[in-house]
Amino acid sequence: MASITPSIDDFLKPLAIDSHTVFDLSRELEATFRHLSAESLDQFLPTPISESILRPVAGHDRGRYEPIPDNIKSGGTNLRVAFVELFGSGNVALSQVAESLEGLKTNGTVNNHVPHRRLERLLEKSWPIQNHLKNENSENLFAWIGDRVAQVVRKGCDTFGLDPGVSLPMGVTFSFPMKQSSLSEATLMAMGKGFAITSDLDLGGHLIKGYEKYRTQDMPLIEITAISNDAVSTLVSFIFQFPAETHQKATMGLIVGTGSNATLPLKLSSLHPSKRPSSISVLPDQDIDDVKIAVNTEWSINGTAPPLRKLGLISQWDEALDKAGEVPGFQPLEYMTAGRYLGELARLIFVDYMSLLGFPLEILPEKLREKFGLTTTFISHFYPDSPKGHMLDQLEREFPAQDGPGGFFWEERMAHVLYRIAHSIEVRAAGIIAASTVGLLRSADEIPSHDLNGWYTGITELAVGYTGGCIQFFQNYLADTQTFIDEILAIEYSGDAPIRVTLSPCHDGGITGAGILVPAALASHST
Repeated sequence: MASITPSIDDFLKPLAIDSHTVFDLSRELEATFRHLSAESLDQFLPTPISESILRPVAGHDRGRYEPIPDNIKSGGTNLRVAFVELFGSGNVALSQVAESLEGLKTNGTVNNHVPHRRLERLLEKSWPIQNHLKNENSENLFAWIGDRVAQVVRKGCDTFGLDPGVSLPMGVTFSFPMKQSSLSEATLMAMGKGFAITSDLDLGGHLIKGYEKYRTQDMPLIEITAISNDAVSTLVSFIFQFPAETHQKATMGLIVGTGSNATLPLKLSSLHPSKRPSSISVLPDQDIDDVKIAVNTEWSINGTAPPLRKLGLISQWDEALDKAGEVPGFQPLEYMTAGRYLGELARLIFVDYMSLLGFPLEILPEKLREKFGLTTTFISHFYPDSPKGHMLDQLEREFPAQDGPGGFFWEERMAHVLYRIAHSIEVRAAGIIAASTVGLLRSADEIPSHDLNGWYTGITELAVGYTGGCIQFFQNYLADTQTFIDEILAIEYSGDAPIRVTLSPCHDGGITGAGILVPAALASHST
């Protein structure tokens, strides 16, 4: 008796998610994040600078900063370098060379628009990081970075007349986990994202050494003043630029691009004692007791798999993707939410269903037979009425049927199947990010417990600054994430939530955040 092919609805049930499941996941993740903060030694990593330095407070005008700093951000795909000019209420303060490796860049343009003109990027340049650089040793990679920094510093000397006898303070954003004993020092941990560097190394020292290879005598030395993770820099930039009203608070930075990560300020008392920095940059009159500092959660690394598995959210396709990865079991949340992996997840599911329709792998177009042959970028815009054109036409252009061994051609039903797969992946990813966001805010006590006795802060809206090509452009990822967040809080408070969590754009936060940190660090003192 011939088997009956399951409908696409039945086939995709392992990816199904609803608001009540998302609510339950947010509760599970809250407990997970509290545990990781208190116990994990490679997640919830502090940046040793207090919340009062990160957040504008009465009597502390950012316009008072006058040094010319320099900043770096690094990630997985691009390197960016720029001077950053900060505007305060008083004098204009020139901030610096900023260097940035971005996780997911969807086009080659650089957006210099900054809301409310609180800052501006100048002389910015961007370079893709080729795979051969990722595969080489640290000396070659950082020599390449140093050459690019030197190019922009040279342009800055010509444009701004920089004094070669005065060191140029630099802020650094790097999109990888790092351990910091002070704001100006960091030990880079295993990099991932396709990079071959696996041993701990001194980030600042490598950057300075790389720059020195290309610095000429008429160019200034650089001085590493502030280092942070890209999620931390996103929060710094968001706080600086978000036009908060009295009922609002810019509280969290969220990245969903090539990878997924988040940061927010947490109390020192919530961290494992070994993670509490020996020195923290605070305002001169600040008490160190139970101070809040920015924490790079690295929430995708470990710990999230048990809650996802408990609620039945890890499918057989997720397991297959994980096992085929560079480090199986390393980033369970990232495999299910981030741009580096969602296209490959869709390919695995699509190939599986096509085989049920009678189309085995060996007759499909060549790219569909290759690992990562189906990209997240492609499925991001693959939906009815897409500006990219009719779905069947998109398939035929991206995966020409003649690339197969013969006898295969695309049909409308196949395009519909791939769209349904992409949509299901996106909705589930949005639900997981929404649950992670609310769970993290709860773990930081930013969202009150169900019992509201004695709770009132005057804050009724928590703003989360987001960035990353995946959340911006993959189907309805952003809107669906916001909807799930709203539904979680509606369930929690029976439709009468005392606070709202809103997603607000904070693009280019990595490169601007490091620039903002430099004058803040120079104006602070350590305790």
